Amino acid sequence: MNDDQLQAWVEQISLQFFGRPFLHQVKFNRRLRSTGGRYFTRSHDIDISKKHYDQFGKDETEKIIKHELCHYHLHLLNKGYKHRDADFKQLLKRVGGSRYCRPLNDKPKENVYRYQLECLKCETTYLRKRKMDVSKYVCGKCKGKLKLIPLDYIQDS
Repeated sequence: MNDDQLQAWVEQISLQFFGRPFLHQVKFNRRLRSTGGRYFTRSHDIDISKKHYDQFGKDETEKIIKHELCHYHLHLLNKGYKHRDADFKQLLKRVGGSRYCRPLNDKPKENVYRYQLECLKCETTYLRKRKMDVSKYVCGKCKGKLKLIPLDYIQDS
């Protein structure tokens, strides 16, 4: 599906479920990952996550579109268009939109921790994401000196 087909689909959903036309622009945004869509209050345009469409299909994307159209129509009618507003919750329930989008099945990062700190006295280890200056810190258990080890060099025993 391309942006022109998405535009026609959103216009059709808007007329069918809301009884009002969608008069602005909608497009796919390939960078959206943690959210299914976005409504822009200044321009009244809508972005839809291409990744959600590719992974979950038309049914889930239609629920996301309904969610964003609730923001759109309520904002233009000067009613409560935010997630916490009663008007938004009632309209979303009436049209069958989703309150939250499903999370993407992205691959988790292989090695989140890049450094390991090891106490030279009690041999306690700490995992760290960021490099740190070990001369400024001591072990939290015994106050011993710490040694910084990049995890690329750790070998499995």
